[in-house]
Amino acid sequence: MTMNSLTGIIMNELDFITERTDSWEFLRRTELPVFIYGMGDGCEKILRVFEQYSIPTAGIFASDEFVRGHSFKSHLVHTLSQIEEIVDEFVVVLAFGAGYDSLYKKIEDIASRHILLAPDVPVVGGGLFTYSYALENAAKLRRVYDLLADDRSRQTFADVINFRISGRIEYLTRCTADDEEINELIPLTDDEIYVDLGAYNGDTLKEFIDRTGGRFSHIYAAEPDRRNFRKLEKTIAELPGEMQDRITAVNAAAWDDDGQISFAQNSGRNSSAADITNERLSQRAEETAAVTADTLCGAAATFIKMDVEGAERQALKGAEKAIKSGAKLICALYHRTDDLFELPLLIHEMMPSLKLYIRHKKYIPAWETNLYAVK
Repeated sequence: MTMNSLTGIIMNELDFITERTDSWEFLRRTELPVFIYGMGDGCEKILRVFEQYSIPTAGIFASDEFVRGHSFKSHLVHTLSQIEEIVDEFVVVLAFGAGYDSLYKKIEDIASRHILLAPDVPVVGGGLFTYSYALENAAKLRRVYDLLADDRSRQTFADVINFRISGRIEYLTRCTADDEEINELIPLTDDEIYVDLGAYNGDTLKEFIDRTGGRFSHIYAAEPDRRNFRKLEKTIAELPGEMQDRITAVNAAAWDDDGQISFAQNSGRNSSAADITNERLSQRAEETAAVTADTLCGAAATFIKMDVEGAERQALKGAEKAIKSGAKLICALYHRTDDLFELPLLIHEMMPSLKLYIRHKKYIPAWETNLYAVK
């Protein structure tokens, strides 16, 4: 069999993928100047990939309130209006996350006037989700696509993949689901035992309480970052006393075994297990308590949420008893490059009878793409 024939077979297997040109390759080939929108860690990641692909940077711009003589990585930071005054046509590369309506609308407005891409870079770890990467993992992608329980999930899966290849935000706009649609996937009873892994400051704990009207059996919340944990404790302390008695909070990371792990204390939502390949994370790493979901409540859990900044594999293995007992599950699919297919396959391997759904909440890039698993 020739290489062209083999590629043709793989492409037929991935017939739900329509994008074949990576955002990085588009940016490398374009004759238009490329401006990065945003500073910080996201911009640094994109600049590193620009260097890898030899993509020239024409400049950086930010929202007006952040531009007061600032420079970033040797680039003077401008406003968009300043650039538009001197450059007619250019490409905008988004370098930060956007989830609230006013910012989302601002980005869509920019996209209506200029070519705007939000290139996919992993939150944790390395690797890029390119078209060639999709081809390399075609069998796994097809397997997940076929396992999904409804057309909406399959379309969302395809849209997210096409976005991650192309960086074009219209794919995310098309597949965005609202809270009502998502909540219908996970019906709740009055006696849930809820395990919140990556509880942050208590925001998802409060969402659960609001959905149940305070009627639940018990909540177990794990958060490894010390400052976030203090915020979580404050959130719990503001609840009625009888409700506090039904909540157990632990300052620990969700993992596949009980003990200690190396953890980067970021004091933010993106605190994570330290990656030895990431110099900045490894320098901030401290020994932190780790616990499994099954240790917290055995197989009694009825509902588990995990958003643990790239440690989802370990957290899933640590919740295997509960998952095999049929616990409902929400799992983030966006931290690592291969999470989108490896995590659904892991969950299916643990409990093949669970129905798997994928939904994307309003966010650019695809950082709020989650798996919902139910009996």
